Amino acid sequence: MKPRKWLFACVLTTLIAAIALTGCGAKNDTNAGSNGASNGNAASGDAAGNAGGDQAAGSSALDAVKSRGKLVVGVKFDTKLFGLKDPASGSVEGFDVDIAKALAKEIVGDETKIELKEVTSKTRIPMLNNGDIDMIVATMTITEERKKEVDFSDVYFKAGQSLLVKKGSPIKTIGDIKKGTKVLAVKGSTSVDNIKEKAPDATVLEFDNYQDAFSALKAGQGDTLTTDNAILYGMAAQDPNYEVVGEPFTDEPYGIAIKKGETALLDAVNAGLKKLNDSGAYKEIYEKWIGETPAAN
Repeated sequence: MKPRKWLFACVLTTLIAAIALTGCGAKNDTNAGSNGASNGNAASGDAAGNAGGDQAAGSSALDAVKSRGKLVVGVKFDTKLFGLKDPASGSVEGFDVDIAKALAKEIVGDETKIELKEVTSKTRIPMLNNGDIDMIVATMTITEERKKEVDFSDVYFKAGQSLLVKKGSPIKTIGDIKKGTKVLAVKGSTSVDNIKEKAPDATVLEFDNYQDAFSALKAGQGDTLTTDNAILYGMAAQDPNYEVVGEPFTDEPYGIAIKKGETALLDAVNAGLKKLNDSGAYKEIYEKWIGETPAAN
């Protein structure tokens, strides 16, 4: 019996060892598969998290644009003269749009290699910093506060804040805005801060975009609408019952916003703007939309 017991014990020990080895092998295979999936997901996540999935780690925004072969630009869709979408054709037209197309020609070699995405004063910086767009060309005033969030190009348009009223309104200047005057403005714009500073007794009502604000003015929800004069002239052109009054009471230099630290793309934009000025193309775009010759710098 002893030899049999000894033999049984050896067989049992061998089986246990084999099972243990098989288990270890399975565990190692599982880990290898898990690591492979993890690395693959991390790579996908990195790609998705950088400029819409086309900016590789360590590359610049300019590299991504050239690799993609297309410039993605945030523009207004509701601002006549600068960026307005035609509901019939679906096309977006305006001064900012033509500037963006001209920059696409300089950066990627073809003005048609461009994608226009709608932004508002409230959404434009988040969209830029989230990588949804490469740049903002959307009546954006350069301010010290905004410089903390984005980098700006050289000034490409000079505007000033004014007032839009219905013809016959007693409001003619900023000095006519008193306590109880309802002033309409757009969320996220510098106009809100400016009017609160210049007319602190006024009641300011904020809207998501310019068309909503203008519709509210026409519906009698306010006494005046305030923003940059260039934008207000576009509204007045839409409805001759309204006019821009008074002299501008702020300076509003527009810049093209680029994600902070993307110096290569910023340099390319500034080089493009300089070329537009030197060639006379900027003057043509300005006269086409604004109806006058741009002032000399």
